[in-house]
Amino acid sequence: MTLSRQASFCTPDSALIGRLWPGPWRATYLSREGGVIRNPANGVQRRFNELCQGGHSGRPAKAEVQALLHDAGDQLNEVGRGQIDGFLDEFSDRNPWHVCFAVGIGWGRLAKLNSDFIDAATRLLEDWNDEDLAVAKKFFFERGPVPIEQSLRGGHVVFSRVKLPNDLPDSLNRMRSAQERWLGRIVAADRPPYIGAWNGTAMFMVALFSKPQVAADLIEPIIMLPPGGPIHEALSILHSAHLISRPPSGSALDDDGFEPGVLWENNGLFKEIHEGHDGWNFLDVHSGLYMLGTKLPESESWFQ
Repeated sequence: MTLSRQASFCTPDSALIGRLWPGPWRATYLSREGGVIRNPANGVQRRFNELCQGGHSGRPAKAEVQALLHDAGDQLNEVGRGQIDGFLDEFSDRNPWHVCFAVGIGWGRLAKLNSDFIDAATRLLEDWNDEDLAVAKKFFFERGPVPIEQSLRGGHVVFSRVKLPNDLPDSLNRMRSAQERWLGRIVAADRPPYIGAWNGTAMFMVALFSKPQVAADLIEPIIMLPPGGPIHEALSILHSAHLISRPPSGSALDDDGFEPGVLWENNGLFKEIHEGHDGWNFLDVHSGLYMLGTKLPESESWFQ
């Protein structure tokens, strides 16, 4: 299967990029029978069904599924990498962690992602004020402006309590150290609302997109990546197809109550998927799982 790199959401101000990694995943789940996906939403899912139907007793060959996920994930990553690199360049005078956090809100479909939103959001994360809040709240999706305000308010609180490096880390160990400090505040009893499984980890996923040389070394669950939404569904699909040892833990809803253990358990499943296939990393796995688990019909047009 050939995946086109010329997708219509490749520009920074496109609303479609916000649907790539949707946080509030509330509507219908993909309908499945065994490992086969009924009414597949995109070519990745159709190809997965073909592999299931061609496999022994409906079980696709793991190597072929790994190659499918690698291909899809690698090309989805190229889109995300261009997006965050563009924003970091445009807002080079801002705290790069603030830029990554704001992009994470957009990738979570909590806000329409464009330069005006990133400008207002990064100002708020640095210095909370009514003027920038009014601008940021204009870029809401179907859930309205409240998730934008609460995500940014919660981020502002956590940033005020956690000291992160001035620059995005250039090694996995330094990235892990930064995430450990961040998660240490998120698992605390006074965790702000809307800082859960998605807003608690997406910033580091975005940072990895901007550091491909660091992401390339992510072949162990060292950096926690978002575990819910389409990722949770894709892990369920792979378990039904007998390709991983256990189903994912927790809920597919990224805005459910925060369960810290789920981060580690579901990121551990990425290792099972990764093993035995060379040349990819956990970020590739994660993005490939997204394409396997999404229910969005428009994902059909992301790749051809």
